[in-house]
Parts: sequence; C-alpha cells; structure tokens
Amino acid sequence: MPYPIEHKLVIGIASSALFDLTESHQVYLNQGEDAYRRYQDEHRDVILNRGVAFAFIRRFLSINSHFEREKGPVEVVLFSRNSPETGLRVMNSIAHYGLDISRACFMTGKSPYAYLPAFNTSLFLSANEEDVRKAIDAGYPAGLVLPGQAEDDESDAELRVAFDFDGVIADDEAETVFKRNNDVDEFHAHEREHVARPHQPGPLAKLFQKLAEMQKAEDHALKVDPEYKKVLRIAIITARNAPSHERVVTTLKSWGVSPNETFFLGGMEKARVLSVLKPHLFFDDQMSHLRTGNGIPMVHVPFGIANLKTVA
Repeated sequence: MPYPIEHKLVIGIASSALFDLTESHQVYLNQGEDAYRRYQDEHRDVILNRGVAFAFIRRFLSINSHFEREKGPVEVVLFSRNSPETGLRVMNSIAHYGLDISRACFMTGKSPYAYLPAFNTSLFLSANEEDVRKAIDAGYPAGLVLPGQAEDDESDAELRVAFDFDGVIADDEAETVFKRNNDVDEFHAHEREHVARPHQPGPLAKLFQKLAEMQKAEDHALKVDPEYKKVLRIAIITARNAPSHERVVTTLKSWGVSPNETFFLGGMEKARVLSVLKPHLFFDDQMSHLRTGNGIPMVHVPFGIANLKTVA
C-alpha cells in the first residue's frame, strides 16, 4: 500500500514557481484568455524552462530515493490556476525533468488555496501574490516566490533551507513590540521578561518542525550506515542578537527541534550569511531582507504586523 498522504510532508507548488512562465503569461496579459489557451495548446510539447523553486523541489523529492518507493515520506502536489487542457504543457515538462509529481489540482482560473488542507499541505509556493496572501489570511502556510535566477549545481545533492524566525517560524509577537515604538531596548526588555515562555507558532512552524523530524531520521540512518549521505541542512537567520536570542532557544527546545545552523546577526546584512550558505530557499516576512539577483531563491511570507498595509 502507498504511504498515506496524511503521514507525508507535502509541499504544494504552483506552476508559476516551478517553471518560468514569463512568455505564456505575457500572452495572457496582452491577448487574453482565449489566445493563452491556443498558445499553450500549440506549445504543449515545448518544455518549460526551470523556475525559481525548481532546484528546491528537485532536491526535496530526492529524499524519497533513500526509502522504499511505497514508503517515500515526502510528496509534491501541483496546484494550478490552469485548466487540465492548458496544464498539459506543465505536466509534460514535469515528466521531461523526471520529477515525481503525480497529483495535481487544476482550478481553471480560480485560486487553489482552499484545497491546501485536503492534500495535507505543509507549504504552498507560488509566484502569484494574490494566491499566497489568500492562503496566509486563511491560516495556511504559504510563501511568495520572488522573481530571480536560482543557481542549481546538479552535482550537489544537499538540500539547504533557511528561515527567518519572527513572523515565519514564530508568531509576530516580538515584532509587534518592536514596531510599536521602533525601540530595540523595549524589544530586548520584552524578550528578557518572557524568556521562559515559548513563542506561539508562526505560519511555517509545522514545516520547520517536520523538516527537523526528518533530520532526526537522517541522524538515525547515519548511525545505522556510516556511508549514508545526509540530504537536509536547515538554518535560522535572524536579525536578533543577545539577549533576545535566548527566547529563540527556549521556543525551539519546547518544540523538540534544532536547526543545523543558527545565526543571530544583530541587524547585520543577512546577505553576508546567505552568500556562504547558499540555501535553495530563504523565507522571510520582511521584503527589505529579500534582495534578489544574487542567485539565491527568495520567498516572502506575507504574515503579521510586518505586512500590514497602513491607510493614509
């Protein structure tokens, strides 16, 4: 029997994040839906170029290669605004690249976010901002994949994922305190006062926890087989520094998880660490920390006070 999807770590991916759809989307914008349908039908056998999240998805799916096929612990589901007919080009491209993606949700123009729980989705990645914001507003884990060029060294089998802490793994309680008066001292005082109380989970907490659990399984595999090559490497990169770092440790300890690497930068540019780590995705709730153009795939998590729109 196949491994039940409710027991898997499932990532939902939109075709806009997996592939480069710039050309076909321009047809839709300039000529309308009917022309787009004709274009996709005429180009159904033309393979799409890799998108920003492709390298992440390819490596993520490779985790299953370390297990018996019917017991693979991860899965990727395609969530698309296409119809099944216009989605044929996407499915043909998936097959061309050898990606083990068999489940798909085609919504014929509608946002697919409402179906994320039905597929036990721990993360939804899309380049459509409206879809991502709807998912986040509904309480579902999602991230907006920003435009850019993603490096993909196929000789490197490791999967590296980096997270900001506040507003991503944890809730935005601490950020709310800081933004109230833009007072770093008030922020540190608040975190010292509540150091023994773990933060509430943020939008990607369950994803982080499930990845950490998979790392424990890899640690066990390495003990059984010293030749085992670990796949996952997880990092937290936060603008916090001492003394507010301790509540981060308290929170992670209460969840029973620990990343491979944790960086408390104290306001230092995150790009300095990212350029060394070279994650295949970096998640942050603040656009000011997400600078594209460096070959690192950036994902915006539009959650919490950092993303509230002020009304003049």
